[in-house]
Amino acid sequence: MQLILDIVTIVLPVFLVISLGGALRAWRLIDETFLMQTNRLVYYVCLPLLLFYKIGTADFKSNFNPALVLASAAAIALAFLLSYAYAVWRRYPPAARGAFSQGAFRGNLAYMGLAIVFNAYGEEGLTRAGILMGFLVPVLNLFAIFALLLPQQRDPNAQRISFWLRQLALNPLIIASFAGIFWSFAGLPLPLILERSLQIATGMTLPLALIAIGGAFSLDKLRGDLWRAAFATGIKLLWLPLLAALLLYAFNVRGLDFAIGILFAGTPAATATYIMAHQLKGDAELAGSIVVMSTALSAFTYSLLLLLLRLAPL
Repeated sequence: MQLILDIVTIVLPVFLVISLGGALRAWRLIDETFLMQTNRLVYYVCLPLLLFYKIGTADFKSNFNPALVLASAAAIALAFLLSYAYAVWRRYPPAARGAFSQGAFRGNLAYMGLAIVFNAYGEEGLTRAGILMGFLVPVLNLFAIFALLLPQQRDPNAQRISFWLRQLALNPLIIASFAGIFWSFAGLPLPLILERSLQIATGMTLPLALIAIGGAFSLDKLRGDLWRAAFATGIKLLWLPLLAALLLYAFNVRGLDFAIGILFAGTPAATATYIMAHQLKGDAELAGSIVVMSTALSAFTYSLLLLLLRLAPL
């Protein structure tokens, strides 16, 4: 019974804050403009500051596990290849192939992943998860670009891949993560005034991120082919964590790093999947449905993953 209560205290607070975002939107205390500005604030300011602060003040050598990075990246690559091949085999329309594949492997690491890991494993877990995220964000974005552009190879109006690679290189989360890695690896001190300022500023990151998820959540976005959306959601929430577990075990990743790898693999589909599908002529309705389904169901799948991690720790 105590084990169940422990898992509830990890998962429920995250989804209660998400629910708060939905309630605030329903009560008209926040609106679309607020959510758009909040997402920009979190993405361009709060999360980069959090990543730089947590990584830059950590001992990089003791918190960085290259096997964890390689196994997690391999799981993403395999999920992309298998999901895209399945979409081609089933003769999905070109617009649906990329949206289906992207929804099957691209998780919401920054908003959901960090929040769950922090609740489950505290500051140490957050620091290690931040370092891992710094390496996985470019991997996720690169395969998302491939998934959405491959079906458009013959479309002369398709956006050039060089444009998206430039966007990838300028991603604020990647820049902040690697700046923090450099700071930590070089052993540079962080002035006390700056450290305390970052400690205050970064405290708003995860609450704002979760409120933004809840405010944007709407069942009205469940449109298009819901069977395809449900299958992609199943891959993202169940099969990808299983694949990650096999690869992490094969790469001899154990303990806290193993748990972080599994929880990151089990994140629901990122909201960015809908945005990119819309921008790159993918099936935006399918992408939006995958985001809604996976976010709603992740409360249950996260509970299952945490239960398995506690019952069979590695």
